[in-house]
Amino acid sequence: MVIRYCPAADVKSLLEEIAERLKFSHVLVNRVLCLRSRGSKATHTIARIHGLPRVWQKALAVKAHYVVEVISERYDGLTQDEKERVIIHELLHVPKSFQGGFRHHKGWITSKRITELHQTLTTRRRSVPTVSGMISDSQSS
Repeated sequence: MVIRYCPAADVKSLLEEIAERLKFSHVLVNRVLCLRSRGSKATHTIARIHGLPRVWQKALAVKAHYVVEVISERYDGLTQDEKERVIIHELLHVPKSFQGGFRHHKGWITSKRITELHQTLTTRRRSVPTVSGMISDSQSS
């Protein structure tokens, strides 16, 4: 079976909110694309992040971009909390330099860090409106 990809606007919206609320200012969300795949044979993977290698950036004369791919068969059935944790996990792979490379798991991407960041996300959601939420609130006045 061939893997099929389609845009994932719901994932992009969630990613933008998470990056904003967790103050991941190094993640340039306008250069992060989100796709949903169907048909992957990966058995233990829920999502993955792909960076555009520097050689391709130079060859195509473009800046670094990342793609967050969620595997529909495993991601879509998750609870909202689980989806948020998955996106946090993928964003932790993006280095501060945002040049197409990756941060590896060892010592950086841990269950503890993901849990702490998810708790921060939940707390900030209750107390701090997003910039986009403030814009839409002011436009409706």
